[in-house]
Amino acid sequence: MDQGWILKIYLEAENVHGMEKGGRFMYILKYRYHLTCALSCAFSLPALVIGLGVESSHAAQSTAETTTAPRPRHIKLPGHAGAGPAQSTAQSRTQSTGHAALPSSEPEVLKVSTAHNVSRGSQQAVSRKTMDIYVPGTSPLAVLANTTPGVSFASDDPFGLDTVANTLYIRGFNQSQIGATLDGIPMGDQGFQQYNGLDINEAEIQDNIAGMQLSQGGGALSTPSTTNLGGALTYRTSDPDEVAGGRVSQTFGSNHTFRTFARVDSGKLNASGTRFYASYARTDNNLWKGYGDQLAQQVNFKLVQPFHDVGKVTAIFDWSELDQYNYMAESLNMLKTLGGNLNYLYPNYAEAYAAAQGIYSSNIQKLGNVQDESSATYNDAGQKQRNFLSALIAEFHLTPRLTEKTILYAHVSSGNYEMEEAISSPNGSPMSQYVGHMGMRRIGGIQSFEYDIASNHIQAGFWYENNWNSFPARLYSEPLLGQGQPISSMGPYVNPYTTEFDDEYNTNTFQFFLQDTYHILHNLTVSAGFRSMLQTTHGGASYNNAAYTGASALPRGNLTAADAFLPHFSMNYNFLRHHELYFDIAENMRAYTYYPWNMPNGGAWTDANQQVFNETKNSLRPERTWDYVVGYRYNAKHLSATVDFYHVDYYNRLVSTEAGNIFQPYSTFTNAGKETMNGADVSVTFRPVKGLEIFNSFSYNDAQYEGGIEYEGQYVSLKGKHQVAYPKFMYKTNATYTYKNASATFSATYTGRRPLSYVNDTYVPAYWLANLSATYNFGHIGFAKNLKVNFGVYNLFNTTYVGGMGIEGYPLSGDYPTLFVGAPRQYFGTVSAQF
Repeated sequence: MDQGWILKIYLEAENVHGMEKGGRFMYILKYRYHLTCALSCAFSLPALVIGLGVESSHAAQSTAETTTAPRPRHIKLPGHAGAGPAQSTAQSRTQSTGHAALPSSEPEVLKVSTAHNVSRGSQQAVSRKTMDIYVPGTSPLAVLANTTPGVSFASDDPFGLDTVANTLYIRGFNQSQIGATLDGIPMGDQGFQQYNGLDINEAEIQDNIAGMQLSQGGGALSTPSTTNLGGALTYRTSDPDEVAGGRVSQTFGSNHTFRTFARVDSGKLNASGTRFYASYARTDNNLWKGYGDQLAQQVNFKLVQPFHDVGKVTAIFDWSELDQYNYMAESLNMLKTLGGNLNYLYPNYAEAYAAAQGIYSSNIQKLGNVQDESSATYNDAGQKQRNFLSALIAEFHLTPRLTEKTILYAHVSSGNYEMEEAISSPNGSPMSQYVGHMGMRRIGGIQSFEYDIASNHIQAGFWYENNWNSFPARLYSEPLLGQGQPISSMGPYVNPYTTEFDDEYNTNTFQFFLQDTYHILHNLTVSAGFRSMLQTTHGGASYNNAAYTGASALPRGNLTAADAFLPHFSMNYNFLRHHELYFDIAENMRAYTYYPWNMPNGGAWTDANQQVFNETKNSLRPERTWDYVVGYRYNAKHLSATVDFYHVDYYNRLVSTEAGNIFQPYSTFTNAGKETMNGADVSVTFRPVKGLEIFNSFSYNDAQYEGGIEYEGQYVSLKGKHQVAYPKFMYKTNATYTYKNASATFSATYTGRRPLSYVNDTYVPAYWLANLSATYNFGHIGFAKNLKVNFGVYNLFNTTYVGGMGIEGYPLSGDYPTLFVGAPRQYFGTVSAQF
């Protein structure tokens, strides 16, 4: 962007106002040089991060992305007492877009109620105050699921941090089918073993998340995502405090849980308002069953540089390292026969060694089938992952009507994914350690503009990203029995005896969007726009060892997903005081997945060989949906209520059916045709007396396949069968009572039975899960402020249940070892303070 172009915009936009504001424009030019330097530095970040991070051998943003726009001086957020149709047009515009305000020299009066979350349209908001109810470090996805209708989250650990077992569904769409952003940075696919993004639990320390917003409709046009089929998650981090200080918390709990969090805020360092914070978190706990622990370490750094009332530049750097021994996935038969405490055999190497030779113990023989027997006798499995994420974000008022936002980001991840298999080692051992050495580098940029004219708020922008992904799979010799210790899941991995295969992918993504939000009346707003998306991926197997893969040629090639016009329409009408009516209609498309391993929905590259890939490529089409939402919301002092009805037409539904054991599955990737969803979410929140809030919600989803699949050379009809893994019914209740400095919360969730097989002949049982937490704030004691203690109980009634599921997909019929048992009752205590 050159100065002449900026001057042209300024003259055209402000001609009617004259040039008496020219001083403001010169102020922008004064800082243009500094901004250009700052943004150009972002392109040096990838080189720095890549050099540090690679050690392997080879997107509420629904109409609420955190963008800048002129903000009125008096704000009353919708949904609170006193908010009604009397709000100004400019005010309504700010509310509908959710833009963060830039620093202003004029005084502001900000009136915000923190009694409950502020939601608008098809968006649901979760505040920091709500997140503070839960045990520190709890996954924001678990908090979202407990407080939001239509959302289902399950895991095998109480914090919800085990990326292998985590399962998130939002109105029938899983974590790989929604959009996600962190401060506007695209987070990509949120499933296990990310190939184009980063899980929120690894990207940001939970204590630094200021709030999150979920769009359960089509998601915002401005959301940079190629995975969004039915909604978008927006995470917003807190800014550095303006006063120097810090905060610490220490958590203790069951299974030797030890979590430490510390943050230091610089406060304003100079007259311009420069400030930053640096924080560190360490979460360590033993597995609740079997051998091993799960250790997560994170560092978050954020710096904000304001430029008077013109704008600001933000720099972000996040680092995380995850070392996890994994829990074993079970079938329903394994759970019923051997119980929920079954896990990998380590450190019983002798039993695993014998099982690799086909000699099973009497206990394992009770399972009665080879699939479960082989799945239950692996020695161990684990993962190590290291992530670096850096970004520069510039937000500037170019004129009083025109604002811009620039995001430049770089992301590097490296990881080792390990398991022991019954593959003979060259030394004669019947076992080998299999390790996938993942590497990923992403670099991208987003440029957006917003312009206000008359009653229109116009948004436009584009996003570009390049992603390189590598996954060499290597085999390491395990020792003969009695001649040494087996290789640990955490390594080190030295001298592989062969490489089974090596997959590499290079992906270029481009997205453009344009939207106009028109304020017909002060209480009636309509939005219309579209986005264009183009993604091309080239890659596949760069090396194949046919002796181990069994294929003469593994798939390699390119796939392109493109659509020039994906429309989005919405309306928001505050027809009476406290009453809101809204609808949302959108068409979405999901680009092709390029998982480098046999993961569910791994894409055409997981086909058996090159010939099958070529045949699949000719018939494969990107998944797409039409999402329809209509809803009503009532929001007042003592009562909030929301009713949503939604319908989804899902085209080119791609599914992956599985057979064999969990580590050596036989996958069939095919197009199941069309799927339809019809559902409703109803939620009511009562605040009968001061300090008491009671939330109840009921969710219904009827998702049915309308086509069929090719399976082992035969066509199998799935018409009328319900979607796997998602419950038809959910019920949630939360009760929070606050009295002076004390508060207590009880929450319970009912999750209905979930289909395990595509033909619906096997179901995972329904279950109740309840949690309890209590907090007391001692206030200011000595040099400590807000000295608090928190006590929490997870799984209050010690329910045995299946949490996460689908790590390797789902069977066409019957049972399959792809389920994770949820953690039993757990206790946690936390002490925290600010300084």
